[in-house]
Amino acid sequence: MYTNNGPSSHPAFSLADGVARSTADLALLLGRFLLALVFLLTAYHGNPTAGTLANLGVPSPDLLSIVARACEFAFSIALILGVATRYGALLGIVYVIIATALAHLWWNYPQAQQVANYTNFMKNVAIIGGLLTLFAMGAGRISIDQLLARK
Repeated sequence: MYTNNGPSSHPAFSLADGVARSTADLALLLGRFLLALVFLLTAYHGNPTAGTLANLGVPSPDLLSIVARACEFAFSIALILGVATRYGALLGIVYVIIATALAHLWWNYPQAQQVANYTNFMKNVAIIGGLLTLFAMGAGRISIDQLLARK
């Protein structure tokens, strides 16, 4: 796992760097859980619904609603447990890109709906950033990935 163990760029940053180094694995665990929670709760509450997908013009909305929720559950569980974390992060990135392209291209909406869709668009950009970080860093020591790597 990549960690920057070198000296800080400025002495004023050394305290934060030390805290970050000593809590990195806990922070990765919490970050994995919080990112996954967004999708786990969305899927649990039945979203995206077939009706929503039909309104977006998606073919076979009944089937794709089930597929979308299954994907959300799969990568959420992978992230929470820290098993196949990088693959879970990649699946999450692809999922969020597709969801964003289907539902949150804010500039395509009427003026009254643009702010809400812009907010969701930017939320998705931030989620992709978090998933890219997990892809790069891996799950950390508090994960099934780490247990399997030791064997």
